[in-house]
Amino acid sequence: KKFNARKEDVMGETYLGIQTYRFYIKCTKCLREITFKTDPANGDYELEHGAIRNFESIRLAEKQAKEEAAKEAEEEALNPMKLLENRTRDSRQEMAAIEALEDIKELNARHADIKIEQMLAQKREQEKQYEIFKKQVEEEEDEAEIRKAFGKPMVEIDHDDIESEEIIEKHEEIVPLAINTIKPKTMISFAQTINAKKQQPTKNALGMIIKKKSTANNDPASKPSIGLSSLVASYDDDDDSA
Repeated sequence: KKFNARKEDVMGETYLGIQTYRFYIKCTKCLREITFKTDPANGDYELEHGAIRNFESIRLAEKQAKEEAAKEAEEEALNPMKLLENRTRDSRQEMAAIEALEDIKELNARHADIKIEQMLAQKREQEKQYEIFKKQVEEEEDEAEIRKAFGKPMVEIDHDDIESEEIIEKHEEIVPLAINTIKPKTMISFAQTINAKKQQPTKNALGMIIKKKSTANNDPASKPSIGLSSLVASYDDDDDSA
């Protein structure tokens, strides 16, 4: 892009023999003319017309602060009372800053004491845990050496296993007794059930109950037969006697 720029020397403005230059350019969008010149004293440039620098407010504040500092230095050099007032003001500010710094140091010391106590407590706890771990490792090493020496692994006695074995033995002793006592009862009950089944009346295919009569009731002629035989025997005896 072409800015249609042109340069000219600024008449009567030099810095340590360095010439100051002025530049004329135009904006590519609005064709507005912009002019600025170099500033060899500050190693910068200075806008004159048609534009505004970025961060110009900061530059103005810095420039104003420098001007105020230079003005105060001139006043102090010309007025000794002003110099004394400025010194007393600076000393008061320093004292206030020192007091605030001491307060901050005290607060930091308190926090530091608390942190030191916490660190000591954590260190003690870590030492205890390390001692416990060390004892466990030593015990394991001793057990390993004993196993190597005797050739048999050490078995720890578990009291729960012993109690369970005792309970199983007692159960085995009690079970045969229970079986012996129950056998007669089971036999009797079985016989009773068989007799009960025998005594139950039977049913035919039509669902009628058939009752079996006893032998005494079924043979009514047996009794008279006995009576006739006895009469015949007595009659024979009478004939013989005659």
